[in-house]
Amino acid sequence: MVDIVIQLLPHILAALIYGVLGFHFWNTRWREHENQCVACPMQAWERTAIAVALVVHAFGLYDALFADSGMRFSFSFALSLMMWLAVLIYWLESFMSRMEGLQPMVLPLAALCAALPVVFPHVHLVAHASTTGFKLHFLAAMLAYSLLTLSALHAIFMGFTESALHKRSLNRSLSSLPPLLTMESLLFRMLLLGFILLTLTVGSGVFFSEALFGKPLTLDHKTLFAFASWGIFATLLIGRHAWGWRGKRALRWTLTGFALLILAYIGSRFVAEVILGRL
Repeated sequence: MVDIVIQLLPHILAALIYGVLGFHFWNTRWREHENQCVACPMQAWERTAIAVALVVHAFGLYDALFADSGMRFSFSFALSLMMWLAVLIYWLESFMSRMEGLQPMVLPLAALCAALPVVFPHVHLVAHASTTGFKLHFLAAMLAYSLLTLSALHAIFMGFTESALHKRSLNRSLSSLPPLLTMESLLFRMLLLGFILLTLTVGSGVFFSEALFGKPLTLDHKTLFAFASWGIFATLLIGRHAWGWRGKRALRWTLTGFALLILAYIGSRFVAEVILGRL
């Protein structure tokens, strides 16, 4: 019992730090009050605190996923790892662009996902995880999911901001967000990189399935959802380049592609592990 508590402690601590920081950014950048810090740059201690949370979170993930018996995984650890990478990407981006107004959105989600392994601690051993090819496939998949998760969050807030601009109801809270054009540029940078990584993930799974997973490719619901998501992101990027797609059309395509991507793995693992009780 004590060992389990010690193993889960980094996840609990990371969730608490993310939660406190999320409240701090909401209180200082979003909440309407006289001393609200509108468009204030991120301070050094704020970046340091996020970095501490990332290190604690990473320690918990590494200790849980990589054991002497082999690599272990589950839907809860997948979501936790995805949000760790998402926060890391936002943290790195904050050195180049204004990201402080987006932290109240990302950090509470990171707190929730960091706590998921505490609620759903069961894991299963991953076959063929010791091969270099599988490790590269896994890394590409997690980076792709994280970037496309951020893209979906970005799309949601861009929709709110664009709607407020059209209604001329832009309040001080939304004023703390980066300029809309900056957010759109960042969105398509993340979409492009995420799509490249997703292409590597899907491509390696299709052409090297037997080497990576020890069995030929099967056209199950997971594979079909992944192909459908890839097709939607490909269409969106082509539409952006060829016809200048932007605004609500780009946001709808982004969210649709993300929903299918989540169903491709996280949804199937959740059903298998939580609803059906299979590990």
